[in-house]
Amino acid sequence: MSPVTPPPSQDVLTRAAAMPDAVLRYADHEDGVVELHLPARALPRPLVVLVHGGFWKQEYDRRHIRPMARALVDAGCVVAAPEYRRVGGRGGWPATGDDLAAALTSLPGLLTGLGVATTTTTVVGHSAGGHLALWLAGLDELDHRCDRVVALAPVADLRAAARERLGDGATQALLGGSPEEVPEAYADADPMRLLDTTPRTAGLVILHGSRDDVVPLSQSRALADRHPHVELRVLDADHFDVIDPTSQVWPQVLVAITGQGDG
Repeated sequence: MSPVTPPPSQDVLTRAAAMPDAVLRYADHEDGVVELHLPARALPRPLVVLVHGGFWKQEYDRRHIRPMARALVDAGCVVAAPEYRRVGGRGGWPATGDDLAAALTSLPGLLTGLGVATTTTTVVGHSAGGHLALWLAGLDELDHRCDRVVALAPVADLRAAARERLGDGATQALLGGSPEEVPEAYADADPMRLLDTTPRTAGLVILHGSRDDVVPLSQSRALADRHPHVELRVLDADHFDVIDPTSQVWPQVLVAITGQGDG
């Protein structure tokens, strides 16, 4: 049987890209690693923590965001792409969230140990990774580590995601049931509620495609409608265009991440 060819908008998931310049370990389990992508010149650079998506499922890992990581390096950033435990492996809530929190907490020391100097820190997440980025922004104890948070096509409303069975029930699989069955897990994991208290992050931006048929735009609209401090930018894009450096919307994504030319 010949391999299945992904639709053109999804070819970024399987596109070859340069390997990371280093792999750092933040935890002692198999997925407790961070891929580091570095510019050629060792100057203090903005740090982008890039969190991959895939509905928190084991079959999707950090490899598919390597093209995006290299494009950000070309734009002058240091990029750290953490892996985390996922559903179908050793993940699920709270382990999945705990891993991202541990990676973010460990990164300054890991980078210092390699002699990598950084300036600002921007956390960027796509899809389920966008959920995790927004979740990190809602945690008081971690907010001070982020200067900017950019969520790309995020799963932003977990209760609605469960109701609509996004990703074939991926939210229920992550949290262990429905909002009625495990209300404490939803209270802990859902940025819709966590962001009710305005975070201290300097910027909280969501980019979402109007043609997204994987995570609907209504997810991001609901979050932005509830939280006036969240800026929503709607793009003429599908779910994967926002992580594809060859897409027409990539310049807008790059502006949102770097802040260069913003405002």
